[in-house]
Amino acid sequence: MLNKLIILAALLLPACFANAQDYTVGELEITHPWSQELPPNAPTVAAYFVIHNNGKTADRLLSVDSPIAGEAQLHEHVMKDDLMKMQKVENVDIPAGGNVTFAPMAYHVMLVNLKDRSLLSDGKHFPLTMHFEKAGDVTVEVAVQKKPSENPQMHAHAQ
Repeated sequence: MLNKLIILAALLLPACFANAQDYTVGELEITHPWSQELPPNAPTVAAYFVIHNNGKTADRLLSVDSPIAGEAQLHEHVMKDDLMKMQKVENVDIPAGGNVTFAPMAYHVMLVNLKDRSLLSDGKHFPLTMHFEKAGDVTVEVAVQKKPSENPQMHAHAQ
């Protein structure tokens, strides 16, 4: 049941950020890049988006980086021993004709060793560069937003 709720949330979440910019590199389309507003004293922040592969061959997200962080890591949440745990992954496969959703409790980009916290407040943007095996590199602007429960857009779409 928990897995079904996580999948449903991951599928519906991008619709809440419909005003976000979309980006294309090769056959890949990256939609709705966003991040939550950084809580005070938080050592890390996560970035989310959806990757659509419109091509007939799979691709792979190899790494990401951002000037606001000393390191950007690819992470996923997995169920282990009846507990949801976050773990680092080396890369993420993007299937041909498929989608991969980066969302809370799913794949996400973890930004660590933050350098510029000023760009992590509601309404700001920061660059995030994605490095794909076949499509190459693309830099997206990540929109920083309040926590979903505080976001008026979320309430409008939830009703």
